[in-house]
Amino acid sequence: MQRRGSDRAVGGATQEATLNYLISFARGIDHFNDKVGCTVAWFALAMVIVQFMVVVLRYVFGVGSIFMQESIVYMHGILFMLGAAYTLLHEGHVRIDIFYREASEQRKALVNLIGAPILLIPICVVIFRYSWPYVASSWRVFEGSKETSGIQGVFLLKSIVLVFAVMLALQGLSLVIHSLLVLAGCKTGRERQEFAER
Repeated sequence: MQRRGSDRAVGGATQEATLNYLISFARGIDHFNDKVGCTVAWFALAMVIVQFMVVVLRYVFGVGSIFMQESIVYMHGILFMLGAAYTLLHEGHVRIDIFYREASEQRKALVNLIGAPILLIPICVVIFRYSWPYVASSWRVFEGSKETSGIQGVFLLKSIVLVFAVMLALQGLSLVIHSLLVLAGCKTGRERQEFAER
């Protein structure tokens, strides 16, 4: 009898440790993607400034800069590709709001629990799988701009596609964990929402 009680205590402690690990893992992903998103958001301002400078230099002073023009493409790619996981974290992606917006926390958690592993994560795996040869061939030749005065880092820009897929898949995994916790009654969606609104 005493042993059975001790087995239950050990099992309970193991479950609690697993639960704490999952929460820490999900929070770690959330914080990482939040920091990356807040950092790359500055590229939006940088793009506006550089574009303004390109126009002034070209039409006022008659000076062109391919490097500056290409930097806008790089910043645009980095902003949207690395900001995708941040957008998912803060629930900024387009959803079928007619079903999702007014749903209860449990219903939202169920939708996310089904949607992330069946749709989101497999799409990220497909993107990663089919982008790998494309990125690898670019790295083999250290692909750069076709213009001599352009940015010689096209291979780095293409690598962002792989980073995008990994970050978005991880955020999908975090979404699954948060949804499981909500459905298990371990927490409400309020905690995640409060983090998303900060």
